[in-house]
Amino acid sequence: MPVLELYKENLSEFIKSEALALGFFDCGVSTAGFMKEDSEFMEQWLEKGMQGSMQYLERNREKRYDVSLLVEGAKSVITVLYNYFPEEKWTEEARYKISKYAYGKDYHYVVKEKLKLLLEKIEARTGKRKVRLFTDSAPVLDRAYARKSGLGFIGKNTMLINRKGGSFFFIGHIIIDLELKTDTETTVNFCGSCTKCITACPTDALKPFELDARKCISYLTIENKDPEIPAEFNGKWKKWIVGCDICQDVCPWNRSSKPHKEPLFQMTETLKNIKDEAWENLDSSGYKKLFKETAVERTGLKGIQRNVLFLKNQQQPEI
Repeated sequence: MPVLELYKENLSEFIKSEALALGFFDCGVSTAGFMKEDSEFMEQWLEKGMQGSMQYLERNREKRYDVSLLVEGAKSVITVLYNYFPEEKWTEEARYKISKYAYGKDYHYVVKEKLKLLLEKIEARTGKRKVRLFTDSAPVLDRAYARKSGLGFIGKNTMLINRKGGSFFFIGHIIIDLELKTDTETTVNFCGSCTKCITACPTDALKPFELDARKCISYLTIENKDPEIPAEFNGKWKKWIVGCDICQDVCPWNRSSKPHKEPLFQMTETLKNIKDEAWENLDSSGYKKLFKETAVERTGLKGIQRNVLFLKNQQQPEI
């Protein structure tokens, strides 16, 4: 093997080893460059208006489709997965539920700090680099790069599915000016004939490999800023007031999900023991105690109050 290729391979393996040591579930490498097929799919999706009010998805399109425009001289994208599947379960007796990703401290802080530590390891070996690191906070096709780096396939529910651990993962990236040995892209889809996610979605937001955000409970409870929930969703909402896990919970690949080991993602005792009445009477003080520095802050107090009121006033079907 040529010396340069051996160096790239050794460096890639070093990075993956350090990533696992820091607690990441998996790590892969892909080339920074234009994502032609994914950009075409995204453009078609946007033309259909399925992004709803998420206008930020319409901006910075050139950078979103080509991360080399985000970092001068970028050659590689290091992509990591960080497990958030919880050991504790939300009580089935509760009238209101929040998504698993929001149980603990805001993942943006947690994953980004881990990425900074990984970058320190890299730069200790290679010297200072031109680089950007982030998780869900820059115009990048997160799942596409995870797929491109061999970390999983895109399921019919549009989630990245890792065959070793399911889909309850945060995705992080380091865009860097290092030329590394890349991994083999996952091109095979392993959903087969399964359509459990599509059948289970109570608002019909899913078609195979396509999500209409305007009908998605996760979008409607978080990104949607309208003062009221559309009446068409009456009786279809289940118990969700922040996010939704239905299409992941029913996915057979998540039978292999193992509980995370991140203390910062654990539910606080206050959240674990919250009563229905507390949700219904939630005020600014209670909201801050429950959700300061958590991902729920994106929903906001008014959003939670709106979602709770909508659920409280509708007839709930059995889950």
